[in-house]
Amino acid sequence: MILVAILLGTLCAGIGSVWVAAMLSFGILARYTQHMLSLAAGALLATAFMHLLPEAFESQSGAQELFGTLLVGLVFFFLLDKAELWHHGHEHHQGPQADAHAGHDHGHHHHHGHAHGPRQGGSWAVLTGDSVHAFGDGILIASAFIADMRLGFVAALAVLVHEVPHHMGDLVVLRGSSSNRRAALVKVSLAGAVTALGGMVGYALVDMLHDWLPYFLVVASSSFIYVALADLIPQLQKRLSARETAAQIAWLLLGIGLVTLVSGLAHGH
Repeated sequence: MILVAILLGTLCAGIGSVWVAAMLSFGILARYTQHMLSLAAGALLATAFMHLLPEAFESQSGAQELFGTLLVGLVFFFLLDKAELWHHGHEHHQGPQADAHAGHDHGHHHHHGHAHGPRQGGSWAVLTGDSVHAFGDGILIASAFIADMRLGFVAALAVLVHEVPHHMGDLVVLRGSSSNRRAALVKVSLAGAVTALGGMVGYALVDMLHDWLPYFLVVASSSFIYVALADLIPQLQKRLSARETAAQIAWLLLGIGLVTLVSGLAHGH
């Protein structure tokens, strides 16, 4: 039963996020991209602080070890970001145009300024990055499901929501190398489907190493916290009018509220 739930959760999160991103990117909702960033930041922070971390700390593991894991996780994702940025800067000598898109999820959006470079290279870099990240998402969704079915659904929903903004960026990059919307959608969907593969590996791994589950949950939390604070929120830190700032805060709170509501409904059953 857990395996079926993991498969459904990972496929919905991995492919569903791509389709939602396509609806927003190619449809009339494209203007709400900034709101999606706020929503994603709220959902990620709520998932980490309200669900994954409490679940990990309810185990027999020591608080010091878990906090140490959280710290190591945050530093690891920071270094991963640095490596990605250095690689892109080394590979593509682009101007400040790309810097304006200091994007979510380990530098994916930094490909935006590459239309003048080797086009196909940029799209393959995005798809490779997507696949690696989707595999990691699958492992953490599996970890959450094994800990608690309700937590698994919350984690899958949070992954779906937080993947939407970066998939929108991916689709923009792929459209740059080809004007075919359908081809771009299929490629990013296939990368998203790797989430299910991560879920299967996560199921086997966590099943064998059940004592390590709290640490998987903490590493997942560190990923969510890093992405929210280092990638999403800086994009929202702009000088805006009072009305736009209020909208940003409202969408951030909506993200927190949605995760809390879904969890509350799940706990009610």
